[in-house]
Amino acid sequence: MDKLLDVENVSISFIQYTQGLNQRDLKVITDLTLDISEGEILAVLGSSGSGKSLLAHAIFGILPENANLNGKIKYKGKELSQQDKEEIRGKDIVLVPQSVNFLDPLMKISDQAIGHTESDEEKKAKKTKQREIFEHYNLGPEVDDMYPFQLSGGMARRVLVSTALLSDPKLVVADEPTPGLDEKTVQETLNHFKHMKEDGIGVLLITHDIHAALEVADRIGIFYSGYVIEIALKEDFTGT
Repeated sequence: MDKLLDVENVSISFIQYTQGLNQRDLKVITDLTLDISEGEILAVLGSSGSGKSLLAHAIFGILPENANLNGKIKYKGKELSQQDKEEIRGKDIVLVPQSVNFLDPLMKISDQAIGHTESDEEKKAKKTKQREIFEHYNLGPEVDDMYPFQLSGGMARRVLVSTALLSDPKLVVADEPTPGLDEKTVQETLNHFKHMKEDGIGVLLITHDIHAALEVADRIGIFYSGYVIEIALKEDFTGT
């Protein structure tokens, strides 16, 4: 399998003002190293505040202005600049967000999925592709004209996954995709990631649910206070 993402010795800190104009550098992630290959699911486990979501923000180039990023993030062997990240996010690398609140409450689902188009031909082609992917995730034509408030939790989650796949991504970053979902919807969501793996897509699954991670992941990384404690094969975990 070809390697998609390399995170090499990445550290993230934030400049904070304490008293008056005194500054301090608050380090949140320290010397983080991991990689993901095609058709592989890497689950990153850790408690809230351990730096999991910050890793995703660093990959997409959406850290706040007071953040300092050191180390290298490579995609297919090329070190990514901020401009590179802006060019490939939403295309080669996509985010499945944690909250369904990422859906615009004032837009119909189909319009959100397709987004801006330059011409009627482009819109027609995107619409056809959107329908194909939505059908794959059991979202019928009636969903296209719905608004987010009309969707069940499971349907909204399927919409987020389907929309992410419209750009034919090579890497999917799923940021806490299961909290608050019932057991059936959790299982459904995990099956989506299994299908991505089968299609050769790499998946970075950010979660604190070890049972979900053990069900779908090939390898599991343990985060604690901004450090990677260990990355191990799923088979190495017992007694959970």
